[in-house]
Amino acid sequence: MNIIDDNKPNITPISSFGEFKLIDRLTKNFKCQNKQTIMGIGDDCAVLEEKDNFKLISTDMLVEGVHFDLSYTPLKHLGYKSIAVNISDICAMNGVPTQVTVSIAVSNRFSVEALDELYSGIKLACEKYNIDLVGGDTTSSLSGLVISVSILGQVKKSKITYRKGANVNDLLVVTGDLGAAYFGLQILQREKEIFKDNPTIQPDLTGHDYALQRQLRPEPPSKYLKILDELSIVPTSMIDISDGLSSEALHISKSSKVGVCLHEEKIPIDYTVMNMAAEFKLNPIAFALSGGEDYELLFTISQKDYDKIKKDPDFTIVGYVTDMSEGNSFIASDGSSHKLTAQGWDSTK
Repeated sequence: MNIIDDNKPNITPISSFGEFKLIDRLTKNFKCQNKQTIMGIGDDCAVLEEKDNFKLISTDMLVEGVHFDLSYTPLKHLGYKSIAVNISDICAMNGVPTQVTVSIAVSNRFSVEALDELYSGIKLACEKYNIDLVGGDTTSSLSGLVISVSILGQVKKSKITYRKGANVNDLLVVTGDLGAAYFGLQILQREKEIFKDNPTIQPDLTGHDYALQRQLRPEPPSKYLKILDELSIVPTSMIDISDGLSSEALHISKSSKVGVCLHEEKIPIDYTVMNMAAEFKLNPIAFALSGGEDYELLFTISQKDYDKIKKDPDFTIVGYVTDMSEGNSFIASDGSSHKLTAQGWDSTK
């Protein structure tokens, strides 16, 4: 007797998909039906038609045990970060944040005072960046804390910047420096393991203030948009660096239908991170490329704008845009060329 069911459907584990491949699969059959929807899924924000501006909308979720560890993450910092990472998405569209909603799912191990602390961080970020908290939801959780933030913003129609739009021979530019947030995470995880082995030993975080701040309480890249505006530069494409430089460069490549070329020697890394890399016997370039959570901006500009930014320490030219037929490459410090691949953090695994 044949007991095998030949009609049994294939079961595909989520872990076999990357985050963005999974999103593409789940949303591939959805089409925008309203004329007010200018951009749906596929960029840092959705873009909706308004009378004089475009309205921007983005949503992000932070899950305990996946995105944060409360054994070393202060709740006030976590509240601040939950707003900051969403502001970063608005910045990536060259926009200004205006309102947020915050929803939480919380287990019974949290007290009201603990949630007060979380919301004090949310309030601090909202006040600093002139954002109104206008709603949200609360519910119970059986597995810890979940925070979901939806953010609204706006941008002048003449300044909207998408991931698409990069042109051959454009320059690839990053703001600030990269890799520090990931090194901050390495330090926190190291000290946690030491404490687990010997609870009498106090964490040693001396000299790591910058990396810890970049991990626990990052600032969104709002200030750079003001500088670009003062320089009369509208990027041809832009994205925020949340999953690592290589991943974001490949997003611009895919959306703009171009190739990108990154140069290792041009990637900006803070000197404290270089020192930490030696301490951990790790390659700081690898974490700039793949570490994530830097919340800087990667954007492209026309070469005619080069003179405007060449002396500004806020911006570093890390490569250039090529024809799609040339693929995506990474030029190492020794001059060797390698295929650029994304190995950033993946929330589906």
